[in-house]
Amino acid sequence: MPSSQTYAVVGASRFFALLAIGGPILWFHQEQGLLVLAALTAIWVYQGVTAIRRDLGFSLSPTTEAVALGVVAAIGMNYAPSVLASLVVPPLYATAVAGIRTMVRTVLVELIAVVALGLMWWEKITSEQAVAIFTWIMAGLGLSLIAAVTFSSDRVPDPLAPYRDAQEHLKQLLDLAGSLSSGLDVGALGGELLSEVSDQIPNRGLVLYVARGDALTPVASTVELESGDAVASETLANDVRQSTGNRSGPVEIGQGFAFRVSDQAIVAGLRPSGSDSTEPLPLAAVADQLTSNAVKLDAALLFAQFRDAATADERNRLAREMHDGVAQDIASLGYIIDALAARPADEQQAKALAMLRERVTKVVAEVRQSVMNLRTSIGENESLGGAISSVARHLSESSGIPIRVRLDEQPTRLRPEVEAELFRIAQEAINNAVKHARATAIDVRCQVYAPEAIITITDNGVGLQSARSDSHGLKIMRERARLIGAELVVRDNASRGLTVSVSVKISRNPVGAVPASATTEETR
Repeated sequence: MPSSQTYAVVGASRFFALLAIGGPILWFHQEQGLLVLAALTAIWVYQGVTAIRRDLGFSLSPTTEAVALGVVAAIGMNYAPSVLASLVVPPLYATAVAGIRTMVRTVLVELIAVVALGLMWWEKITSEQAVAIFTWIMAGLGLSLIAAVTFSSDRVPDPLAPYRDAQEHLKQLLDLAGSLSSGLDVGALGGELLSEVSDQIPNRGLVLYVARGDALTPVASTVELESGDAVASETLANDVRQSTGNRSGPVEIGQGFAFRVSDQAIVAGLRPSGSDSTEPLPLAAVADQLTSNAVKLDAALLFAQFRDAATADERNRLAREMHDGVAQDIASLGYIIDALAARPADEQQAKALAMLRERVTKVVAEVRQSVMNLRTSIGENESLGGAISSVARHLSESSGIPIRVRLDEQPTRLRPEVEAELFRIAQEAINNAVKHARATAIDVRCQVYAPEAIITITDNGVGLQSARSDSHGLKIMRERARLIGAELVVRDNASRGLTVSVSVKISRNPVGAVPASATTEETR
């Protein structure tokens, strides 16, 4: 990527070229030449502004600038011969931003442009003009070759360029966040999109799918389809996804239909019972009318992906800080205590040191558990149930408390952000049962029938206790449930112990997602 210094050199060459061209025009009062000078100034000012603002996507390419200057030089060389000096700049610009090959192509393009248009416009080129054209183009070629060494070092990839781009995009995102009228909730936007489809296509059920890896994930539906209809809808959606990458490949088979509404989303549905399945539906036309809804939905999906990536990075950073900082410091205290305990002053001090060593060991174990919790996440290959099973197995081994996990999952995955929040809720509930419930057995049940799911954690411990001011476990669980429109229920069991249940029901209301609810303000 060219540096700011490189663009400064190119800008300086344009400035001095304007001085060299404008001086003779003003000195000899060449009135027609003033128009030529104004055209050159407009082109180079535009190039300079886009370079300063780093809007490089709007800058004219070296070849395009060469054509523009060739046209201006060909038309203006009879009015102001000095305009041919502008032919020096395009080769230098091409060398600066793209390299020698582009520079050679630029030289050829501007030579062809000025000669061809000069012959067409003036019907001839005098020998003096031909010599001037050759002289200035060779001057530009020579200067570009000399400067190529400097410019090539400036084009070394900048390792900070991605971060600068990220800064710019994040600033734009913050500026735009307040102007998003519909928000960035995938479920709500998906419901709005299906509502638009229902208004235009008769149906007895619609499902909106988005791509996740090699599979499709349902994010919204208008009704709860029977298992056979759900499988048929998903099959049709997969047919659309595999048949084409654009929006021109709707599928209609029997009573079912599916069509793409955006790069990431596909709508599948079923015709009303008894309808004529031979009459084609206006699927492509409806897809074209859903452009605004599709843009909103794609933006929400991209935001969810960005949020997940940022959250994972932050959790890993915190895990590293805890492992390399707090954990190491506490372990060092343990070594000091061991040294003191080896030669206690009396029996009372020995007991105190032994108790202190036990407490330090417990703190180290909790820190390590926290690091493990931060680092554990759901990947593309591991399902929600598999991730919960891994956490339960680790906690059971470290605590000695038997934890039974029962899984009832379908292959279809939930949305990534939904899986992530459900996993953290389950992880917090199991941790609470292990640490605070004084339970001797914990039962975990995970049922996933995407896009719906329910996770239940039951223990035989002491149940709900009085709230502690330093405990925020249930508050955080409620916040996580609210983010994905889930319902969180915390209740004492009839005999003893506690049950924590979190459930996600797909939104069948086109207005938006179901709000989360919480049943208690108490914490363990």
